[in-house]
Amino acid sequence: MHKLEIDSVLLEFNLRKILSDVYLKCETGKITGLLGRNGNGKTCLMNIICGNLEPQSKSIRFDNVTMLISSKRPDLLLYLPQFNFIPEHLTLERIFTDFEIDFIAFEKLFPDIGINYKSPIKHLSGGHRRIIEIFVIMKSKTQFVLLDEPFSHIMPLHIEKMKELIVEEKQNKGILITDHLYQHITSISDSLYVLTNGKTFLTKHISDLEKLGYAKV
Repeated sequence: MHKLEIDSVLLEFNLRKILSDVYLKCETGKITGLLGRNGNGKTCLMNIICGNLEPQSKSIRFDNVTMLISSKRPDLLLYLPQFNFIPEHLTLERIFTDFEIDFIAFEKLFPDIGINYKSPIKHLSGGHRRIIEIFVIMKSKTQFVLLDEPFSHIMPLHIEKMKELIVEEKQNKGILITDHLYQHITSISDSLYVLTNGKTFLTKHISDLEKLGYAKV
């Protein structure tokens, strides 16, 4: 089992504290959910972990070893941002080849999509494009994956298939996931944090979501 931990985070913008008392642990073999209202800093926290945002202070550790630039280690960590990250001119053939992912496995999971292997990804709908990006990230050989709003713009049927994929892949990696469709997160997470007022709270029961002011359950 491998472990990713982050704490001692201080992030301020224009003297406003965004993150000030954060602790989060993600382990291989488990799905860690992160919930919080819009603007509470979930995306900022993920960008700090993967090295895209430098806060005033932080401590990020892989197996108790401090990592300063995690973005330089795709074997350790990969990040799915909220926006499309794969260049639109790339063909599916190039994408699956670069990520060393089996396209046949994709077709088996999503036979209804019916996409052309030689087509550029820009020819796909926004939902199908998102599915491709999630699939290649989830199937990549890395220890940890961060998923930021993976279910946005995806049909309910495809969301269920993506959840199956995520649960299956937790055997191979640790997964940190956040999405405003929180029921999907709570249904697959092994542990669940709520981020509010710059602090993370590890929940013990689904009712904690209401106690922490996140959602009525």
